[in-house]
Amino acid sequence: MSYTPAGQHPPYRPQGPHDGPQPPTGQYQQAYQEGYRQGYEDGWAQSQQEGDGYEEERRPRKGRRWIIAGVTVLVLGGIAAGTMAYFEIPPFTDKGSSVSFGGGAGDGGGQGGGAAQSANSKVLMPTGPAADFKNSMTLGDGTHVAVATVSGKKSGFTGKVWVWAPKEYGDPKFAKSGFPVLIALPGGAGYPSNYWMGTDLGLQTSISKWYHEGKSKPFILVMPVLNPQPDDKGIYWDGSDIPGQPKMGTWLTEDVPDFAKANFRTIKSREGWAFMGSSTGGFAGMKAVLKHPDKFIAAIASGPDIVPDSPLWKGYDKEKAENNPEVLAKQLIEKKSPDVYLAFQVGTNESNKNTLPNVQKFIATYGKGPVHTSLRVIEGGQHNAKTYVPNMGEGPIQFISKVMEGPVSD
Repeated sequence: MSYTPAGQHPPYRPQGPHDGPQPPTGQYQQAYQEGYRQGYEDGWAQSQQEGDGYEEERRPRKGRRWIIAGVTVLVLGGIAAGTMAYFEIPPFTDKGSSVSFGGGAGDGGGQGGGAAQSANSKVLMPTGPAADFKNSMTLGDGTHVAVATVSGKKSGFTGKVWVWAPKEYGDPKFAKSGFPVLIALPGGAGYPSNYWMGTDLGLQTSISKWYHEGKSKPFILVMPVLNPQPDDKGIYWDGSDIPGQPKMGTWLTEDVPDFAKANFRTIKSREGWAFMGSSTGGFAGMKAVLKHPDKFIAAIASGPDIVPDSPLWKGYDKEKAENNPEVLAKQLIEKKSPDVYLAFQVGTNESNKNTLPNVQKFIATYGKGPVHTSLRVIEGGQHNAKTYVPNMGEGPIQFISKVMEGPVSD
C-alpha cells in the first residue's frame, strides 16, 4: 500500500519486466501518458472533496474508464495496422509499389544515352527499355528488393527476376559510375521464386556490410528464376539449353545480363560480371563462367554439383558434354586463357557426402593455368543457404572481389 500527499498525483511510472502488461511505446506512448495523467487528475479531484491530509492511493473512477477506453482503441488500432501490414494491405505496406532505381532510359539511358558515351568508357549506361519494377520488400536502409517479369528475347523464356542495388548506387557521387553485377542463383526448385530475394537469409545486408569492411564490391544483385517450372518430379534443367527444353542456359547468360544492362549502370568488361549460387545454382554459375569466360570472370559455388546430371540429358551426350564443367575447364586450360576465378565453399555435414570430395578432386585436377580456385571448408556446415551466406564473408567474396572492377567511371 502506498500513500501520496493529497492534492498531488503520482507520476507516470513505466512498469518493470515483471509488473504485468507493459505500457505502449513509440507512437502510442504519449497518448497513454496523457490518459494516465488525466485519469489521476479526475480521480484526485473527487478524492479531495472527501479531504484528509493523506489519502490512500486509490484507482481513479472516471479516469480509469478513460484510460481503458483510450488504450483499448490504441491497442486495437495497433493490432489492425500490424495485421494489415502482415497481409500486405496498403497503405500499411509498400509492397507492390512501383520502384525506380534511377538512371533508366528516361534519365539519359536508352540507345541515345548509350550512343552519347565515349567509346573508351568503362561504364555502360542503361540501354533500356526500363522494366516495370514492383517493390517486393524494403530493407532497413531504405533500399528495395524489386521484381519484374522478363521476356527473354534470346531464349524465348519468360520469368521473374528480382533485383537489389546497394545504397551507394543512389549516391550522387556515383551517379555516373558503373557497378558490378552478381547474378545469384538458388538451389532446389528455383521456381517460381529465387530464395536469395528474401531478406531472411541476409545476402543483401551482408553485401553492404562486407563492402564497408573492405571485403566486397558493392554488387548489384540480380536474382532470376533458375528453372522454368518446379522440379517436383526430380526434373531440373542444369542451367543449360537441353534440346527440346526451355533454353535456361541462354536465359541465364544472355537474357538476364541484357535485362541488367537495360536497367542499371553496369560495367562493359567481363570484370564487372560474376555468378554465385548454391547446390544446382552453384553448378549453373560455375558452368556459366567456364562456358562463357569472355562475359564473366568469377563465380562463388556453394555445395555445388560438379557435373550435369539432369535426367533430361538422356539421348544428348554431346550437348551434355558441352555443359560439363570438367570438360570446359580442360578446354580452357588447353587454350591457356582467359583467367577465371572459382570460389568454392562446402560444409562438412553436406547431405551428399560426395560433395566435398568431388569439389576437392575438381580443384586438384583443373585448378591450374587460367582456372584459379579457392576452397572454404565449413566445419559443421550443412547444405543450406543459412550456412553459406555468413561464410561467403570469410574468403569467397574477397576472392572474387579482388579480380573484379567497380564502381568505375569514365
